[in-house]
Amino acid sequence: MRAATGRTPALAIALLSALPVRAAEPSMADLLAEIRRLEARLTKIEQEKIDAGTEATAPAAPPAPGSGADVAALAQRVEALEATNQGVEQSMADDHISERDPEIVARLKDVEIRTLAIQKQARTIEALEGITAGAQFTLVGQYADEESTFTGADDSELNYRGDVAVTLPGGEFGNAEGHIFAQFRMGQGDGLDELNPTFTSTPNTTAFALTHGDDAAAILAQAWYQLNVPLPLKGHKPLSKQHLEINVGKIDPFVFFDQNAVADDEAIRFLNNAFVHNPLLDSGGDMGMDSYGFTPGARLAYRSDRQDPEWWQASVAAFGAGDGASFEDSFDSPMFVGQLEFGRKFFGGLDGNYRLYAWHNPQAPGFDGQSHSHEGVGLSFDQRVHDAITLFGRYGHALQEDRRTFGKALTLGAEFGGYYWERSGDALGVAWGWLDATDDFEDASATVDADGDGTPDFGYTADGAEQIAEIYYRWQLHSQLEITPDLQLVHNPGANEDADLMKIVGVRMKAAF
Repeated sequence: MRAATGRTPALAIALLSALPVRAAEPSMADLLAEIRRLEARLTKIEQEKIDAGTEATAPAAPPAPGSGADVAALAQRVEALEATNQGVEQSMADDHISERDPEIVARLKDVEIRTLAIQKQARTIEALEGITAGAQFTLVGQYADEESTFTGADDSELNYRGDVAVTLPGGEFGNAEGHIFAQFRMGQGDGLDELNPTFTSTPNTTAFALTHGDDAAAILAQAWYQLNVPLPLKGHKPLSKQHLEINVGKIDPFVFFDQNAVADDEAIRFLNNAFVHNPLLDSGGDMGMDSYGFTPGARLAYRSDRQDPEWWQASVAAFGAGDGASFEDSFDSPMFVGQLEFGRKFFGGLDGNYRLYAWHNPQAPGFDGQSHSHEGVGLSFDQRVHDAITLFGRYGHALQEDRRTFGKALTLGAEFGGYYWERSGDALGVAWGWLDATDDFEDASATVDADGDGTPDFGYTADGAEQIAEIYYRWQLHSQLEITPDLQLVHNPGANEDADLMKIVGVRMKAAF
């Protein structure tokens, strides 16, 4: 804006025209007083902008009021403020920070960008809240000497297995909270599959392969929904000491039954299946799972922590058996299992877990290739007895033989933590197992041709019990990588007293993320 000499500027005219209309024309003194008042307000606004960090340049101090120059100076200052405001508006219209932006605009944009970033992170965290995921890769190599194989030649095998597990929030129903669990598994290699017959026939429980050859296929191993219901139903959830658990879906039954703190994970501890689960339930086939160890089912459990840190839990479940384990006739003659478990402090306050269970499977496989009704009872316990020593044991007892190969199974062992030799991440495990042949199996093996097909059924006469021993050392390189040498010995494999001692050596590598 330009001030003309000897004339009133346009802005001043506008300001004057905005004044209240009076009955009499105002005097020059009144006009000058009003201009001074407006000048004081503009000076205050200008000072506030300077204090906030604006780069606006204040006009030179106005000349003393009382002359025509007052109006011109005021117009120049208004023009400068308008130009500054216009520059701020133009800078704010662009979301990007520019070196031409006034300092206050640049700082304001920086604050906005940081705020938006924090909000984005907060939304991401909120979306991922309650989601957990894990993955592990297991590689195993094993060697068996010629006395251990039915081919009369040395045998060595290599296999790997990969697992990815995800837990997702499953919604809330009042105080009840749901979760969705899914596990994907893939692998290649059958492990040692040319060994002399044994009752377990599984010196490498990690072996997993859907196809033979160069391709590896993955399956949805588990997918189930769990609902946790605090009790009492209308109580205060944070103070609840009792709750119900409901599970429905495709399940590994050993996640919820026959658990054990030091003998339950072939990727970390014992490789032989006799020490991973109760031999009657798993190797003996009484649990009724499919060929990969999974089955559809439903479970209901009640847990009480009223005597915390001691606790107890009771659970029952029904699982698909026979063809039902592969989602064919899933509820036609299912397998039932019930378990009572409790945790107690012994040996000066060291943790111990004890589980009693019983089962009934009307479609359990027999050694004759037919399905039979099998019932049994079992026990599983793990007990710390020192800072880094944990003992474990399992016992299984069949209530009737019904063409079983073995009817009693006892496994005992211990894990010693590396704390004692200044390797706290390492561990040494030892175990021994005893699987007693049934009279049914011994009688059938003594018959040269029990099924009448003209060929010997077993090739030897069974007598006594198969005994298994395993020792491993788990060497932890770092928190995500472990190397585990392993040795297994099998005496009287398949209760064959004429068989040589089987010797199997191996090494396992596990990487977890």
